Amino acid sequence: MGSYVTSNLINNESIKYEGKVSIWSMFPSFLIGLVLLPVFGFGLIFWLSALLKYYTTELAITDKRIIAKFGFIRRRTVELNLEKAESLQVYQGIVGRIFNFGSIIVSGGGNAQAPIPGVSQPMVFRNEFLKIQEDNQLTK
Repeated sequence: MGSYVTSNLINNESIKYEGKVSIWSMFPSFLIGLVLLPVFGFGLIFWLSALLKYYTTELAITDKRIIAKFGFIRRRTVELNLEKAESLQVYQGIVGRIFNFGSIIVSGGGNAQAPIPGVSQPMVFRNEFLKIQEDNQLTK
């Protein structure tokens, strides 16, 4: 069974950049899990939840779209054509700046903002997005 991104590529579409969720963005879940571990093992639920989020989130920029997939059983996706993407904002709090993670908010023509939280190296993701978008405009 392949990844969501690779199994949903359209004609002549190729992946140009793959992002990751930062393990640091899940630190609060790990901390709460550690505190609740002695209470009938409830902390394991928080740890499992964080690990599932880490391993089931996919982020990619193709030559045609930005694709983000969240979830294992319940799935949520964000897909936006590069041509329709008007802006990409990066939000990093103090902890995010220290550990290099943050949220990316993609806005497109006629679409509501699509937040992608907990992205590792969000400025690299942003720069790759801008580079790929510029390359696409030059090849037209």
